[in-house]
Amino acid sequence: MENVAVCASGVFLGRGYLAFHQTQSSKESPSSLLPPPLLTPAGNLEAKVCPKGSGGGMSMERLRGLLQTAQLSPRPSQSIYRRVEGPHQGHLVEEEDREEGAELPARFCPMELKGPESLGSRPGLQNLIPWAAAGRKAAPYLVLTALLIFTGAFLLGYVAFRGSCQACGDSVLVVSEDGNSELGLDSHRGTLYWSDLQAMFLRLLGEERLEEAIRQTSFRERMAGSAGMASLAQDTLALMSRQKLDHVWADTHYVGLQFPDRAHPNALHWVDEDGMVGEQLPLEDPDAYCPYSATGNVTGKLVYAHYGRPEDLQELRARGVELAGCLLLVRVGMTSFAQKVATAQHAGALGVLLYPDPADFSQDPHKPGLSSQQAVFGHVHLGTGDPYTPGFPSFNQTQFPPVASSGLPSIPAQPISADIASHLLRTLKGPVAPQEWQGHLSASLYRLGPGPGLHLAVNNHRTSTPISNIFGCIEGFAEPDHYVVIGAQRDAWGPGAAKSAVGTAILLELVQTFSSMVSNGFRPRRSLLFISWDGGDFGSVGSTEWLEGYLSVLHLKAVVYVSLDNAVLGDDKFHAKTSPLLINLIESILKQVDSPNHSGQTLYEQVVFTNPSWEAEVIQPLPMDSSAYSFTAFAGVPAVEFSFLEDGQEYPFLHTKEDTYENLHRMLRGRLPAVAQAVAQLAGQLLIRLSHDHLLPLDFGRYGDVVLRHIGHLNEYSGDLKARGLTLQWVYSARGDYIRAAEKLRKEIYSSEESDERLMRMYNVRIMRVEFYFLSQYVSPADSPFRHIFLGHGDHTLGALLDHLRLLRPEGSRVSKVPGLSFQESRFRRQLALLTWTLQGAANALSGDVWNIDNNF
Repeated sequence: MENVAVCASGVFLGRGYLAFHQTQSSKESPSSLLPPPLLTPAGNLEAKVCPKGSGGGMSMERLRGLLQTAQLSPRPSQSIYRRVEGPHQGHLVEEEDREEGAELPARFCPMELKGPESLGSRPGLQNLIPWAAAGRKAAPYLVLTALLIFTGAFLLGYVAFRGSCQACGDSVLVVSEDGNSELGLDSHRGTLYWSDLQAMFLRLLGEERLEEAIRQTSFRERMAGSAGMASLAQDTLALMSRQKLDHVWADTHYVGLQFPDRAHPNALHWVDEDGMVGEQLPLEDPDAYCPYSATGNVTGKLVYAHYGRPEDLQELRARGVELAGCLLLVRVGMTSFAQKVATAQHAGALGVLLYPDPADFSQDPHKPGLSSQQAVFGHVHLGTGDPYTPGFPSFNQTQFPPVASSGLPSIPAQPISADIASHLLRTLKGPVAPQEWQGHLSASLYRLGPGPGLHLAVNNHRTSTPISNIFGCIEGFAEPDHYVVIGAQRDAWGPGAAKSAVGTAILLELVQTFSSMVSNGFRPRRSLLFISWDGGDFGSVGSTEWLEGYLSVLHLKAVVYVSLDNAVLGDDKFHAKTSPLLINLIESILKQVDSPNHSGQTLYEQVVFTNPSWEAEVIQPLPMDSSAYSFTAFAGVPAVEFSFLEDGQEYPFLHTKEDTYENLHRMLRGRLPAVAQAVAQLAGQLLIRLSHDHLLPLDFGRYGDVVLRHIGHLNEYSGDLKARGLTLQWVYSARGDYIRAAEKLRKEIYSSEESDERLMRMYNVRIMRVEFYFLSQYVSPADSPFRHIFLGHGDHTLGALLDHLRLLRPEGSRVSKVPGLSFQESRFRRQLALLTWTLQGAANALSGDVWNIDNNF
């Protein structure tokens, strides 16, 4: 019968190992014995079949008992056996590593060592066995050491790789130069980091195309609603359609615009002492007018009011000059036309005349100056968009409530030239104007007035006008429903070289550049949206109507808006009018762009050379006359508008018929292409970072600093409030909650993995909506469209609260924008509640889910 081998644990091993003697009827020869016993890999006892007559006979029942015993009593340690001579010959005795007191199972048969060689006769085996035992003991330590080395090297490599890619974000595809291949995300040949992506953008950006586009655009008529504007809109649409964009379309609105009445032009007449209208003063630029001025005829005496700011009118009152019932003569600059007219209206004036004073422009004889016969164009609606459909988009056939914007003035306004203003100033009597009010017109001294009577007739008429916004889109591959938006005004009153030709040229150049980048394999994570706006000269009508039409979508999807309007008005200084969220990103981009007029310097180095505090030198709040303003103050989307300016002087030709390509080129002494290129580089690299980085590079903690600065002003009145039993503690607490929520989110982001797409998207949604959180949810968008508590207008804003607090002191009442007001406790409590709960809501939203919100407030 064949021998059957079983290991000590009860597992069959095959022939030649542990054998149990079974009674056989035939004799077995010694040659039938199996090879010598060995240790199994598991260290279990192995033996071989015992021959008949060795005393080890065993029945099948005993075999089953042996198996059960072996299974129930496993040997935890290995044993090594040696051959024993003498009475126990043929048996193995445990030599080492045997547990004290342990006995071999009773049912094991005696074992006999047989085979070709004995243990002692095998060369080297006696030396090998101790080494094997030592190796088995050292093996766990060797494995542990190898694991530690591998883990350390892996972590070191991971940290180094992640640090090197922190700024570049995700990789993009690199394909052949011909750009014909369409590759998926996993089929790319390599990765493209920030430096590679930046180099690709700069290589494809064309300076020559920029200059030619500025020239050609400035030569075309493009007044909103004109045939020339319609032609330019079609050309812009066709150019975008030829690019590698995913979507191109136009959006048409029917808006109410004001134009001069050619049959009844606006006029200005002298009025004699008897009140009779006399000689007409010739308006040398009859096409110049103020859109949205009140129409009608007014008569009153003339008063010189400097820039028409609230402090200027307060100075006039302090000097005994009566404003009610007068016409005010004010200089262009410092504030918008709309703000000047609104301030005059609050003061009781009947009308406003606006003129450009040479003192406000460069006196450099080598630079061109504005002709003294030119008037300056500007709308006077204190707001943005179509003032006849406030809060509603002006789509065709839309039903609107019968209301008009509260920002429309009730008094007429008319621009006049410097020559006409000089003639009027010579007729003024009264006290001499302060020295800082003196200008550079031919009159020897400016007087405050009043002067002779004037009759102003404004006959502008309203017309329903179609305007067209043109759109082009590159879809993002990871977050296509999040849009990075860049836009430029296309229309202009007059040539508009600086006003809109530069911005339009840069926008179209960026469209072509990013289209070429797409052909070279670039695909942004988020969608890029390029927009050419219409109706900008009438108060950002095109952009505001689009926001009103899609507000419910855009506040959830628009990441940032970048405006290219008024981008090149000089080359000496650089300003960025922006939301606080973008300040750190702007600083980073400035360090990447070369200065257009300081060789070997970046724009950042140029700025800090003048002022070590680059932020104080460059960063400004968004003004209402910027197209970017509505995005932030109305829609809650962070926005920025870049501008290169002359040092200390304004560009003299803006909003005039002399805003030509030639004058702009002469003003910049031939550096127009280089400065426009610098703006394009700034805007383009900003777009790349915003559309490409895994995590949106918006500094959501910045608003904590903004609140702190405003609290510093509020603290000046804490004593006055305490005397009345009032406090600002709620504002302090809400600010503290916002700071803590921002810090908590920052720590969460720092400890998370960039490769976790779901987590990154969740963080990005919270970050991109921070600006929206500062729109007050407690006021109606129809009544107060600019709901932003820091940038907006209305009683819900921090600025309104501060103005109200000034009324606690006598000097505050004297400089109030609305004379006769006094401090009201009920109004203060309402303002404080509106401000505090908006700020607290921002802190809660930044905290994330409701179960993460600190309820201790």
